Amino acid sequence: MALQQELEELRAQTLDSIKGAASTDALEEVRVGVLGKKGTLTSILRGMRDLPKEERPLVGKMSNEVRDAIEAALEEKKRELSTAELEARMQAGAIDITLPGRSHPIGSQHLITHIIDEVSDIFAGIGYEIEGGREIETDWYNFTALNAPADHPSRSMQDTFYVRDLSGERSNVRGESDVLLRTQTSGVQVHVMEDQDLPIYIIAPGKVYRRDVADPSHLPQFTQCEGLVVDKNITFGDLKGTLEYFCKQMFGPDRKTRFRAHFFPFTEPSAEADVSCGVCGGTGHLHDGERCRMCKGTGWLEILGCGMVDPNVLRMSGIDPEVYSGFAFGVGVERVACLKYNVPDLRMLLEGDMRFLRQF
Repeated sequence: MALQQELEELRAQTLDSIKGAASTDALEEVRVGVLGKKGTLTSILRGMRDLPKEERPLVGKMSNEVRDAIEAALEEKKRELSTAELEARMQAGAIDITLPGRSHPIGSQHLITHIIDEVSDIFAGIGYEIEGGREIETDWYNFTALNAPADHPSRSMQDTFYVRDLSGERSNVRGESDVLLRTQTSGVQVHVMEDQDLPIYIIAPGKVYRRDVADPSHLPQFTQCEGLVVDKNITFGDLKGTLEYFCKQMFGPDRKTRFRAHFFPFTEPSAEADVSCGVCGGTGHLHDGERCRMCKGTGWLEILGCGMVDPNVLRMSGIDPEVYSGFAFGVGVERVACLKYNVPDLRMLLEGDMRFLRQF
């Protein structure tokens, strides 16, 4: 076949050119001339579309062999030429090998990423799966499927960034856009309940967006890590035990937890979970008797919201609440970082000040 003959000739010619290359620049010209977008091998392979179907596998295999042989020869010749050129520069005095080397600064993981990984490791260790999700959601997954219809008062607590929908296909009853930047990662839970088989044990970390003014305790963009369990015979006791385990793993074995009644539209009953203050040891006062500013003298720090999954949420995702039950929780990653390392202002995590970031 003509194409196979061309490939054989190309391999032989290219290997000779590689062998005869006198410098790394000349070698690069050979590489681009053969393997580049407009290279000889690329041009030959375009002719494969004109071959009969039964011949294409054989020619394709041969072209891969030719490419591999050329790339291996290029790599070997490049090492040889680079070593020779370096020795020549050293002999000519162009490089002073007695000078101290230049150190390159070593980067580190950002504190937010570090906390996400730490939370993920804790829950992965007890059998949870890590789920991702889309940051642009529809009103259904962000609110309605989570038991918050259009007139629900909980929506007023989450000022939302709506996205202009140029397709015109996603709109609510008033003709407004039905697409938004998610205000919570709870929408991932709905997708999982719709798409995956039961039982479900997952956490969903990711960015969320709200129309909040940036201040020491609020950010317009922050990171949530939400968890969901759906299985048979799940109780509030399972929720308390799981979150107590999480808090001790994250903050230390001496930290205590407590639960306070609260309201969330997608859980019933709902609660806020607190962890004992690490600065004052949960006493509310420092060693000199001064009131602890971290916990404001209470001895407790709010850490997350949680509760048993509302039966309506299960039904809307096609799960029978008479057979299955579950719990959900959501924790702010930046808040965990601040509580664990006593950071006084959330904005410090996003300002990019290396003097701050290098501490972690």
